[in-house]
Amino acid sequence: MPDLLLELFSEEIPARMQAQAADDLKRLVTEALAAQGLEGEGAASFATPRRLALHIAGLPARQRDLREEKKGPRVGAPQAAVDGFLKSAGLENIEQAKIVRDPKKGEFYVAVVERAGQPTLDVLASLLPPLIKRFPWPKSMRWGAASAQPESLRWVRPLHSILATFGPETEDPDVVAFAVDGVEASSITFGHRFMAPGAIKVRRFDDYAPALEKAKVVLDSARRRDIILYDARDLALAQGLELVEDDALLNEAAGLVEWPVVLMGEFDAGFLDLPAEVIRATIRANQKCFVLRRQASGGLANKFILVANIEAEDGGAAIVAGNERVVRARLSDAKFFWESDLKIRLEDRLPKLETIVFHEKLGTQGARVGRLERLAREIAGVIGADSGKAARAARLAKADLTSEMVGEFPELQGLMGRYYASAQAEDASVAGAIEDHYKPQGPNDRVPNDQVAISVALADKLDALTGFWLIDEKPTGSKDPYALRRAALGVIALVLDNELRLALQGVLKGALANQTPVSNSQVYDTETGETRPAGTLREVEVIPSLLDFFADRLKVSLRERGARHDLIDAVFALPGQDDLLLIVRRVEALGKFLDTEEGGNLLAGYRRAANIVRAEEKKAGEAEAASFAQDYSQDALVEPEEKALAGALDRAAVEAKASLEREDYAGAMAALATLRAPVDGFFEKVTVNAPDPDLRLNRLRLLNGLRRAMHEVADFSKIAG
Repeated sequence: MPDLLLELFSEEIPARMQAQAADDLKRLVTEALAAQGLEGEGAASFATPRRLALHIAGLPARQRDLREEKKGPRVGAPQAAVDGFLKSAGLENIEQAKIVRDPKKGEFYVAVVERAGQPTLDVLASLLPPLIKRFPWPKSMRWGAASAQPESLRWVRPLHSILATFGPETEDPDVVAFAVDGVEASSITFGHRFMAPGAIKVRRFDDYAPALEKAKVVLDSARRRDIILYDARDLALAQGLELVEDDALLNEAAGLVEWPVVLMGEFDAGFLDLPAEVIRATIRANQKCFVLRRQASGGLANKFILVANIEAEDGGAAIVAGNERVVRARLSDAKFFWESDLKIRLEDRLPKLETIVFHEKLGTQGARVGRLERLAREIAGVIGADSGKAARAARLAKADLTSEMVGEFPELQGLMGRYYASAQAEDASVAGAIEDHYKPQGPNDRVPNDQVAISVALADKLDALTGFWLIDEKPTGSKDPYALRRAALGVIALVLDNELRLALQGVLKGALANQTPVSNSQVYDTETGETRPAGTLREVEVIPSLLDFFADRLKVSLRERGARHDLIDAVFALPGQDDLLLIVRRVEALGKFLDTEEGGNLLAGYRRAANIVRAEEKKAGEAEAASFAQDYSQDALVEPEEKALAGALDRAAVEAKASLEREDYAGAMAALATLRAPVDGFFEKVTVNAPDPDLRLNRLRLLNGLRRAMHEVADFSKIAG
């Protein structure tokens, strides 16, 4: 079976775009071929700093011949309908169609369309140019004389050549004959920019990849990544050091070179007085280099790993020296920032926060700090933290935003605040909370466990959530510009990991009351008789919506922990469920209960009872349906089985309620489990829809009592399966 080899060779492809571009190339071409009835046995795409490549193995040599019947209008239809049919079917006159009789619809025209399959080579030549011209680069450019034309090719950087061959492995493949804005496809590619820049003639993928390797180009980004990682580890180990691994930097470095050469540089040991994170951020951001640490102490070493794109004749000495000069200069800048920042107390930085806008509708960072201080103090009182320290940490939490160091490296915010607070003799828990109040920022991030840090972290996230909800800036679809989903998941992680008892509705109301949106006008609310800033929502809109949002995020969090989403729905359906920890404990108890034989059988019995009552409610009038909710009459119980169910139900309801009040959810489930046998007995022996209407009504009330008692524990109607 023939293979396709396609390479788009350009001046440069930024590292951050390569992986997506390779995926897009494979997707666009394979989808376009599939639409033409052409599917290969496998496809793989590759990216380097200069080329995108695609290999599709096992494509058919040509399309299948097509024969289809196209149904037309009825015989005797208006001429306009007939003409439209002839045009769509490609017929010259109606005599070329056949007439088919349908017993119900009568006679109608049918065109038999036969189309010979095209050679795949021709299909490729027609479909590749438009795909290349509309390639979805995040940023692209035009160049040269053609750039004056609005329809000219846009590419990430100037496109120099196109390699496109197609054919079986037993023969010389053909060049796919097409051109894009004057760049004609050929069987030529080029090697490394400096070490082997000459043209290379290739036939197919099997000789393309080896030819590039000889020309100092490693095509596969995963291989380049592994070369960098393992060579860096070996080089560090030879010096008695250890590589500080960084996946994001590793991927970026692999995207910057076609022929990775790993080297080691050195900087003045005096810079090790800087915080380790500052050294790492400086070397990483400015030179895309890796830092090293000492195996014995774990502290940073005054050496670093760099990745070159060339095997230099001097063994890389000049490259290392150049990188060392830049690193030295950048670390000197960092040392200046560090020393300058230490001269200003965090407290004295607070006025500058009034000049930093948090959001145009929510005011400045200075205004936000005031909110955080109040809210952190309130939360600390709820969870048993030191309120004074929590308020102090919240007051200083954003102060490092005005520092030189955070201005240069925004990713160090919070961390630098901790360093400055510690240097200025702030309490250790206050300093730690300044760093940790941003955490957790993702599922793999550390969750703070210090009570002061928890208070400020919760305040930070709840303030953001209530603020953006108030001004109606909620996440929509895949868009979440203010990371509010992450903030809600952070709140959930803080509560669950630290087993906090926190009534979410109350703390959300407190956070919302703190908000003072910036607005030039007020609106009068006719429903509440109150005025509020224009563009904001009412509390009655904000709080329920936020609780629903937390419910959705909790489902996401619990699903990741293995919980069933329907059990979460069953618990959340109960009124007043805003204590996240208790919700989780109830979900866990419900899951364990349903995993037992008693739980599974009781659920089946509940469904039968609920379905009967629900069906009768639909058939009954409004007044009669409402009467089902009344208590059943003990005197009207006739059969031993219904008496047994009534007695068991009364006992179980009392025991379950007492267990719930003690927050003993396992006990509540155990109380429900006692209903399994009497429910089974009831349905085996008792006819609910008895001829006697009074008897029927009493039995419906008994079943409704069963439904009501079980709904005190969870809404079992939400449970799937």
